[in-house]
Amino acid sequence: MPLRTVLLMVLGLGFLYLLFTVGAPFLLALIVVIFLEPLTKIFMTKFKMNRLTASTVTSTLFTLGLLGLMGLIGIKIFEELTSFWSNLPSYLKSANDYIQDALEKASNSYNGVGNDNELPIKLESLTNNLTDWLSGLATSISKPLVGFAAGIPSFFVVMIVFFVAVYLFSLSLPTMMASFLSVFAEESRSQVSQVMENLRRSIFGFLRAQFVLSLMTYVLSFVGLLIIGTGYPLAIALLIVVVDILPILGTGSVLVPWAAYMLLTGDTYAGIGLILLFLVITVVRRIVEPKVLGDAVGIGALPALISLYVGFELVGLVGVFLGPVVVIVYMAARKVGLINLKIKL
Repeated sequence: MPLRTVLLMVLGLGFLYLLFTVGAPFLLALIVVIFLEPLTKIFMTKFKMNRLTASTVTSTLFTLGLLGLMGLIGIKIFEELTSFWSNLPSYLKSANDYIQDALEKASNSYNGVGNDNELPIKLESLTNNLTDWLSGLATSISKPLVGFAAGIPSFFVVMIVFFVAVYLFSLSLPTMMASFLSVFAEESRSQVSQVMENLRRSIFGFLRAQFVLSLMTYVLSFVGLLIIGTGYPLAIALLIVVVDILPILGTGSVLVPWAAYMLLTGDTYAGIGLILLFLVITVVRRIVEPKVLGDAVGIGALPALISLYVGFELVGLVGVFLGPVVVIVYMAARKVGLINLKIKL
């Protein structure tokens, strides 16, 4: 492989990494604009609008729709989280009372059969340790909420940048495409256009697959929580979906500690139900994910799974999205003949 090709691949990977990290708002805006481009062209052809008017209309419709959806979901989740947070002290107190009662019964049973004071002392120490652990648990739960509240200003800044980028990219998308193609030689532009088209289809397929998987996880979580009767199913199901995106953490980071808490406080039905829900979500997602992702982006189930894992191990959460994109770009480039690697022995 020529040195120039290797250098271009390295620079391309570096650009993709930056695009998925610091450039994430602009990347999302560009994806949205490409998705909205057919609607923009409809406004231009059917209603005889110029580019500025048509792109403004489509961007405004998208912005209003997204803000409305975020507002409706946010209000409901905020109500459930507020209710949960207000009841958290009573939950922790009930757990502490249950533990205290169980240890007291164990101490009384021991006093009935022996006179050694060593076990009561150990039980008292264990009680104090468990009480401290519950207090620490309350503090640990409050830290993410405080961190989320502290990150709200940054979130608004990112959203403003995102919406402004949607308007600007929608207006100048044809110019951007022409400028990008002008970098390549005349004879290579058709091949690059084919790579971009394949990449566009694969990226939309990848996002569609992630949406389907997240929706499947949300439905399973929501239905399972309703059957178990834990309360706050909307907010908790959304939390499970967000955590499940992370390959290392997964749904177990939410459901397993919660199940342990329920079993510890004597709610066996809820504890076993949460464990079964965790197993169902994990098995279903791990079976369906490679197939759905492979079919959506046009790569096999095994390469899709490998790219997800290797990408996460190399660059963290960004690699979950960057890994499949690298495979997609490589396969698209080989398909049109931009990369022709053959090893001769």
